[in-house]
Parts: sequence; structure tokens; C-alpha cells
Amino acid sequence: MGGGGGGGRGLTPNELNELEQKAKQSLKASGDTGKCNVFISFASDDLGDVNMLRAQAKNDNSDIEFNDWSLKEPFDSKKADYIKRGIRERIRQCSVTIVYVSDKTADSKWVDWEIRESIAMGKGVVAMHKGDSAPARLPKAVIEYKVPVVSWNQKELAKAIKKQSENR
Repeated sequence: MGGGGGGGRGLTPNELNELEQKAKQSLKASGDTGKCNVFISFASDDLGDVNMLRAQAKNDNSDIEFNDWSLKEPFDSKKADYIKRGIRERIRQCSVTIVYVSDKTADSKWVDWEIRESIAMGKGVVAMHKGDSAPARLPKAVIEYKVPVVSWNQKELAKAIKKQSENR
């Protein structure tokens, strides 16, 4: 015998949208913890700095709170399609992409693609830099899409993540 359906019908796009809005309102009313799922996009040379950001997010005394869905290690593959599928799935599970920008970021073959993919999926995007000013060269997508760029300041970053999460 075939695997018959349950006899019901699928949701229309309008019904699905209404259900999504009700769920969002319910989460806000229930005292949501404020944590959102983020994907961190960065040049592989910046892994040490990104691990510090991850540690800050786990610290109870930190203003930064998020669940990190980014890659801990690069995909072990030379097949671009396989890598893109894996990254795409991680981005899909998030509401915001944080782009760690340094002098090396503009040269990364993946960061610009990850920003564009995040925006195409309707995710919020915020770029963050260490030090007093952003690097002279930023990924093209940061400039093209006018991605907000903030310094690595816990309060400022937490505010930017929250804003991008709400504005998506």
C-alpha cells in the first residue's frame, strides 16, 4: 500500500503567515529569553577572535546572548556545492548573520557569498569589527546592501543583533 496522506490539506501561504505571526507574538508575550540564533561569517584566519566572541556569548555577565549555528570547523571538502548546502542549512536555522570583519575578510571566498545568501533568505545581517574603526576594505555585499557595521562592544553588538532580528 502507498503512504496515504492524513486526508487533510496543506496550509495556504496566508494561513502560514498568520500562524507565523501568532507564534512570534506568543514568544514575545511569554518573556522570550532574548537569545536569537546567529550564524557567524568570518575569514578562517580570524577563528581565534571569533572563538572569543563565542565565549563572550556564553558568559552569564555578558550583554551578548545568542545561540551559535555557524561552523566550528571548515567543511572538509573541495566540492563547492556540498559546502554551500551545508552553510545554507546553518544560515536557514538562524535569524541573524554576524559578519566579523578584519583586514582579511574582503579576501575570503566565502564571506561575501554568506552575506548575500543570508540576505536572500531574509535574515538580518550585522558586521562587527575589533578596534576603533572598521577595516578599510569590507566585503562587497556589506557595502552594496548597506549592512550596519558596529565595533566589538558588547552593548552595541547586542543592540544591533536585536534590531536586525526584529527587522528581518
